[in-house]
Amino acid sequence: MEAIKETHFNFPGQTGFYRGKVRDVYYFGELMAMVATDRISAFDVILPRAIPDKGRVLNQIAAYNLQATKNLVPNWVLATPDQNVTVGFKCEPFAVEMVVRGYLAGHAWREYKAGKRSLCGVPLPEGLKENDKLPSPIITPTTKAHVGHDEDISRDEILKRKIVSEYDYNTLEEYTLKLFKKGTELAAARNLILVDTKYEFGKHNGIIYLIDEVHTPDSSRYFYAEGYEARQRANEPQKQLSKEFVRQWLIENEFQGKDGQRVPEMTDARYKELYQQVRGESLSSVDYSRMNQRIEQTILNSINSLNLETKKI
Repeated sequence: MEAIKETHFNFPGQTGFYRGKVRDVYYFGELMAMVATDRISAFDVILPRAIPDKGRVLNQIAAYNLQATKNLVPNWVLATPDQNVTVGFKCEPFAVEMVVRGYLAGHAWREYKAGKRSLCGVPLPEGLKENDKLPSPIITPTTKAHVGHDEDISRDEILKRKIVSEYDYNTLEEYTLKLFKKGTELAAARNLILVDTKYEFGKHNGIIYLIDEVHTPDSSRYFYAEGYEARQRANEPQKQLSKEFVRQWLIENEFQGKDGQRVPEMTDARYKELYQQVRGESLSSVDYSRMNQRIEQTILNSINSLNLETKKI
């Protein structure tokens, strides 16, 4: 089984290229093609070993959720022509990520445990324990760092520093809560709890679009609904469906993204299990023999087709 660690395509009409932590992005004027590679990152560090199937699992989960939410919030996608590829509008991203939390878990719990009772300017009640449900979902934005770690930031600080205009930020908050409500409903249908997630937004021709992946186990944390209450009463860890298992494995192997720490090499992760639980179906087979050639041809065909449609309009 092969893994897609990097792509190195050179398309006619290509206007740019960007390699992110886990995606390779090819630009074609106002369009872009995003390749979901099998790279895996944690603590804002790319791990040395790519995980086979990871990219197509997350790309297909994202495609499903983008389709399910497009009537609530406009998104950037025009086509998903390949299991590893999404094509859509090139948007100018906002420099903040909208993190929304329904439960006290992960980073929020670590801050709370350290004694903080406010996160990104949002007050937190006393007396909570790890994985408790919050009184209502809270938005805890982060700055979107090109290098290094993202950082918590409050709504007031975003507006004060004019990172996002007040009008646009109000729209981002509205979209974030709508998406989280829908994501919670979709998760419940699969006997899951959407604990927290992040959304990214950008602008294209003055319109705000939801961009990047949505409600995937890489961008979201899920609990299994069955047994949640019993585990909380017994002060037991919750059964999770998320990338948290990656972070925990790294912590156990003495890595948290800090300077001087050696990055351990991770073995195959549980992405097929994640796909089956979130989508309710098994991951289909794929031909690995000509994977890069398939992806390259798919992008070329899709961009050519979209350009022809644009000219007709």
